[in-house]
Amino acid sequence: MYGKNVIKSQTTRRDFIRSSGITLAGAAAMMAARPVFAATGGSDELRVGLIGCGGRGTGAARNALLADPNAKLYALADVFEDQVKVALEKMKQSEAADRVVVDSEHQFVGFDAYQKLVECCDVVVLGTPPVFRPEHLEAAINAGCHVFAEKPIAVDGPGVRSVIRTCKKAAARNLNVVSGLCYRYQFAKQETAKRIHDGALGDIVAMECVYNTGTLWHKGREPEWSEMEYQLRNWLYFDWASGDHISEQHIHSLDKIMWVMQDKPPVKATSSGGRVQRVEEKYGNVYDHFNTVYEWENGVKCFSSCRQWSNASTNVSDNIYGTKGRSFFQDHIIETYGGETWKYEPTGPDDMYQNELDALFKAIRKGEVINNGDYMCKSTLMAILGRMAAYSGKTVTWEEALNSELSLAPETWEWGDLPTRPVPVPGQTKAF
Repeated sequence: MYGKNVIKSQTTRRDFIRSSGITLAGAAAMMAARPVFAATGGSDELRVGLIGCGGRGTGAARNALLADPNAKLYALADVFEDQVKVALEKMKQSEAADRVVVDSEHQFVGFDAYQKLVECCDVVVLGTPPVFRPEHLEAAINAGCHVFAEKPIAVDGPGVRSVIRTCKKAAARNLNVVSGLCYRYQFAKQETAKRIHDGALGDIVAMECVYNTGTLWHKGREPEWSEMEYQLRNWLYFDWASGDHISEQHIHSLDKIMWVMQDKPPVKATSSGGRVQRVEEKYGNVYDHFNTVYEWENGVKCFSSCRQWSNASTNVSDNIYGTKGRSFFQDHIIETYGGETWKYEPTGPDDMYQNELDALFKAIRKGEVINNGDYMCKSTLMAILGRMAAYSGKTVTWEEALNSELSLAPETWEWGDLPTRPVPVPGQTKAF
């Protein structure tokens, strides 16, 4: 399903490297792709393109313009024309409205819209439903663009493997790939993680992460919509599009756990889940709760739970337990068993959504490279691993999840009928 569309090389403004800050790595890369654009000195324009014009994508595009005074929003792409129009209107009302220069020729619509956008931009923001991320990321890197990629980066094993390959290609070409796993860019959590890694808790013995929230939006159904359009408009509720909420939302919690474990992945997961509140047909085939136990090679376990229920208690927290103390990671607190307490004290603004785009544009201007490919792939796969274990009722290993050939995406991208995948039944649903 991925990589069906070949991006043709053609001469563009990025064919001329305007600084010595970034070069191509190796003759093979030079032959395979266009030279990479790099702007330095804060004087050159950076053309920003947004693929996926929903609320999160539009928010990230706003952060991109605020990150660099010479960044301009140049192009928009989405499968839906109305999404493009809404995003453009929102951006024209933002603080950076004077740098929104999207003309009618750079408003791209349709399943192939991303192909046109990557050919005219320097920096691309990927904000589509996760199922599209592998193909769109590959196209952007092939076109020589720097990328901000929202989470998760895939919904299944084939998608994760595609992104791993693309991120290696990005590294070879010195292209930035910054992940939307935003907690990694929050200064408070960076300091907390550093202290844990420096031994403040001693050896980690157990972990717990919770993401219990209310329900999210639903856009209903219009009579003129095809089934493909209906499912894409309501992509949260279809596992093929979102990866289920353990991947789309709870991934933030799982990423924090992976971070604490210094990005060493668990070896296996056992999980349960289901639908007890969101049981109507309109909620597609996803679960409304998961409870997962992840286990590492050294025996350390993480007890993970997430749910999306209305009129229920909410809780977003991460508790890390070690031989010397414990950390309430979400709240940036470390307590030792000797009675000492450390809590992060902010010294200035710490908007993680802005921080991640600030870091991307700073790297571009300095000719430096950020590649978050390793952890964004591992954290995505950790979420997929938990979902596979819950759907199947089986204990699933990391290698089984990574090497799975089970693809969730439709065989073709076209408007029309689209079967609804059945609600997974543990003990009956195929895991991989």
